[in-house]
Amino acid sequence: MTDGIVAPFAALYQYWGTLAWTILVVFLAGIVLERYDKEYARSVFVVGWAVLSVLWVASIYQFIFDQKSITEGIGVLVGIPLSLWIGYLLASGRDQLRVLSRAVGVMWLVYLPASTVDAIRSPLIDTVTGHTAWVLSFFTTEFSLVEGSAFPSNVNAETAAHTVSFLFQNPEQGYNVVYTIQLACTGLGSVAIFAGLIAAVQAPLRRKLKALGAAVAIIYVLNIARNVFIAYSFGLQKMHLFPDAIVDLFALTSTYKVSYILADRIIAQFLSVVALVGITYVVVKLLPEVLTIVEEGIYVFTRKEYDLRQALDVGARTDGGSDE
Repeated sequence: MTDGIVAPFAALYQYWGTLAWTILVVFLAGIVLERYDKEYARSVFVVGWAVLSVLWVASIYQFIFDQKSITEGIGVLVGIPLSLWIGYLLASGRDQLRVLSRAVGVMWLVYLPASTVDAIRSPLIDTVTGHTAWVLSFFTTEFSLVEGSAFPSNVNAETAAHTVSFLFQNPEQGYNVVYTIQLACTGLGSVAIFAGLIAAVQAPLRRKLKALGAAVAIIYVLNIARNVFIAYSFGLQKMHLFPDAIVDLFALTSTYKVSYILADRIIAQFLSVVALVGITYVVVKLLPEVLTIVEEGIYVFTRKEYDLRQALDVGARTDGGSDE
């Protein structure tokens, strides 16, 4: 029964890369066309939002069935109708949503090449792994770093040849834990989000760079802290709580992953959402123009207009620029 439900999503997931690059091309085309024909650009953006909704459908397999991520699973399910709704509002004349569309184009421009080009992806993962190991060493030395698949004979692990993994061995308790930093653990997705938001609005370059620098620095530090928390909790089995319930809820084949599920899929991902809200506040304090996009996001959900500048105590624009 379950296989029959999963199979169609698994089949569609095979086209994730094609859909992703299509989205990038379509949104970038819309950004370029805005300079020449805004009405034609609007139509292109609408197509982009439609394709994006299909991408979220394709992502159901990855985030819900494979990774069993509660936060990302909810995000994907919400993203499907939300993308279609934004496309509809834009097609109906909500011109302010062109700013959000530009932001999406830049987000994909930052994220997609870095996530698919190995010359960018591998050094990024290695750097984050090294910094995570350095910070983790202040809390425990009960781990080693293993390159590629060079694990001891008593450890069964599958990793890519170019990766470096954390190995926690505890023969007294009868477990070996392998924790590998993946692309999702680098903070690239969050950086792409704020890069898109900042690039999409009109403001002096100096303030844009200042806001981007603050966002990237906060994201990177918090992301290292997140990785250390997961590695420590999972590697040393510090969160082996309610094992029977977690195994049943997430359909696990072994109880040793309970600590990982609790540390990463529940606690860390929930705190990541809280962190994104906090970083957004920092960014809008430095670059109030970003509130234009935030206000549009609220309008999409509520169909009501809001002025957040006074509520958040951020000053009006001083450059006289327009968001359009």
